[in-house]
Amino acid sequence: MKLREQYGWHFPELSKIVANNDQYAKVALHIGDKTRLTDDDLHDLAAIVDDDEGVAQAVIKAARTSMGRDLSEADMVIVMAFAKRTSSLAAYRKQLSGYLSHRMSTVAPNLAALIGDTVGARLISKAGSLTNLSKYPASTVQILGAEKALFRALKTKGNTPKYGLIYHSSFIGRTGAKSKGRISRFLANKCSIASRIDNFSDSPTSKFGEALKRQVDERIEFYASGATPTKNSTVMNAAVEEVLADTNDEDPTAHAAEDVVMADGITAKATEQAVRKSKKDKKEKKSKHAEADAEADAEATSEKKSKKDKKRKHGDEEDGESKKKKKKSKA
Repeated sequence: MKLREQYGWHFPELSKIVANNDQYAKVALHIGDKTRLTDDDLHDLAAIVDDDEGVAQAVIKAARTSMGRDLSEADMVIVMAFAKRTSSLAAYRKQLSGYLSHRMSTVAPNLAALIGDTVGARLISKAGSLTNLSKYPASTVQILGAEKALFRALKTKGNTPKYGLIYHSSFIGRTGAKSKGRISRFLANKCSIASRIDNFSDSPTSKFGEALKRQVDERIEFYASGATPTKNSTVMNAAVEEVLADTNDEDPTAHAAEDVVMADGITAKATEQAVRKSKKDKKEKKSKHAEADAEADAEATSEKKSKKDKKRKHGDEEDGESKKKKKKSKA
């Protein structure tokens, strides 16, 4: 903004022709004094503005009929310093963006595919690590970054915040005002799932993140028009099939998990079956023990009842005999 303001005194028409700030700084740095601009600079200007000769021709034409005033040498040096600094910062920002995209595709590809590189990196940074983020429930992920507003609302007994860092995602902006809270809760749920998949999966893949993103899009469409979204089980099964298909395509000699032979010659499938059988046997033993204990308790209670009945009968007989004796004595 400062560069556009200062260079606008010399060449105000350039601001309307070149809208991109990065390109504007490069063009201003290349032009310098507009009076030196000729038709020979057409190819160089076109290279700066993404090989658009129309824009380059418009810049040269506007420089000839510009209503801007001339700048002194000292002012031009200051403006060119701002242009150089702006251009270098834009290049550094682009470099950082590429580095972040590369790291997120390696560390958390599903989270990046779902909510974007920048917002996903902010969530991981706020949580401390991807492991910490995967341990958080969806309700915590939803308001992550809005702790100050949350504690203030709890203290004053007001309304708690609906979203934190996930507000910067494009999903919240595309949703209507009435459904922002619901879509933020749904998005936080999917972010929690994506972070757990990224943290505990052996091989990084973005298939699950893309599937979760489609689910969020369908939920937004459901809030807007009422179209029925796809079930979560169907979407996840399709994503798993895609991952398995990609794994088989990359490594044709790879087999399914149940066919992998371990070092002792036992397959993973057989091991899994053995584990299931042992669990089943334990459950059966527990159920048998429980049944035996129930039977023992029933027998004990029945014995107690029979003893009580015998005592009652014996007491009744004794009472009857005592009554007969009393009657005889009176007679």
